[in-house]
Amino acid sequence: MSGPLEPLPARAARVTLSPQEAARYSRHLIMPEVGMEGQKRLKAASVLLIGAGGLGSPLGLYLAAAGVGRIGLVDFDVVDFSNLQRQVLHGTPDVGRPKLHSAKDRLQAINPEVRIDLYETRLTSANALAMFEPYDIIIDGTDNFPTRYLVNDACVLLKKPNVYGSIFRFDGQASVFYPGRGPCYRCLYPEPPPPGEVPSCAEGGVLGILPGLVGCIQATEAVKLLLDQGTPLIGRLLLYDALQMSFREFKVRRNPKCPVCGDHPTVTKLIDYEQFCGMRGQETPAPIAASGTDITVEELKQRLDRHEDVFILDVRNPEEIHISRIAGSTVIPLPTLPQRHGELDRNREIIVHCKSGMRSQKAIQFLRQQGFTNLKNLTGGILAWADRIDKSMLKY
Repeated sequence: MSGPLEPLPARAARVTLSPQEAARYSRHLIMPEVGMEGQKRLKAASVLLIGAGGLGSPLGLYLAAAGVGRIGLVDFDVVDFSNLQRQVLHGTPDVGRPKLHSAKDRLQAINPEVRIDLYETRLTSANALAMFEPYDIIIDGTDNFPTRYLVNDACVLLKKPNVYGSIFRFDGQASVFYPGRGPCYRCLYPEPPPPGEVPSCAEGGVLGILPGLVGCIQATEAVKLLLDQGTPLIGRLLLYDALQMSFREFKVRRNPKCPVCGDHPTVTKLIDYEQFCGMRGQETPAPIAASGTDITVEELKQRLDRHEDVFILDVRNPEEIHISRIAGSTVIPLPTLPQRHGELDRNREIIVHCKSGMRSQKAIQFLRQQGFTNLKNLTGGILAWADRIDKSMLKY
């Protein structure tokens, strides 16, 4: 690492705006809270976005348009059709492209004056500190717990503000975790949730408009911090319910016993966050360790073609069943399995499937605890069936 950043006001004092930039930012320049000095601060500032997806899209669009001089993007995914419902940085022609490439094209089309740094890699404990160091603000647009804890801990160690947001179905959250000025993410969530308690957006869905609003809140908070204006969401958790169109706010206090930002921290370097979240809960279960518990879609199709008496258990939610279904399957959604497992024959072989194979693993783990022994997991779930067996089947 190259050492701490020079203070933003000192960098801003050396910045000038061109006539074209003055025209571009004219609506900012006439606001007393921004003005020429504030716009120079934005141009001199640097922000790192973790994720170029649902939250990263409005964040990138509005921070580039606002004139933040340097924007870093961290992502290693490619654009998929399922992204287009909410990830407005990308368009239909971008499907199959790396997200960072389409994101950079879009942001530079909005504002060619902005420097765009690309980090096409997975964020890890090995690279996070060096990646974060050149930026004034880190913005968390991730969708998994290991990365959220990693971002938090790295920001605390570097004393950098972490602008947090999360989305699920119709609900969103936002806050600002600023070391030395308020609590951190671990003060709010000391440990990851238990396994299965929080499904991913791929399992539970998300309203396409929701990340636009939450991402705009994050972008607003970042700009306020850079301008040193207003009251940021430090020590406050903002909850948004799109169905009710309501906002609620809760105070979050710094925990003196927090292992990262507390009075006597025990986490003084970055750890293995996959292991930390895997042991205490994660959004998807760990693979089943025992051998012989998987069956491929090709093997299942062969057995069905031989007219074997195969019992297929579909543990997806009712909404998913309306999209696509393997003929003859029995549907018991995973959340209802604890109440309905008595409907299943313990003496029969049960082939369990879901969308991609994760929830079916959880179902098998539960059924084993109830004494079921003849269980198989359909590898890849109904997505694999649609890809390799029935290409006419709708995918989601």
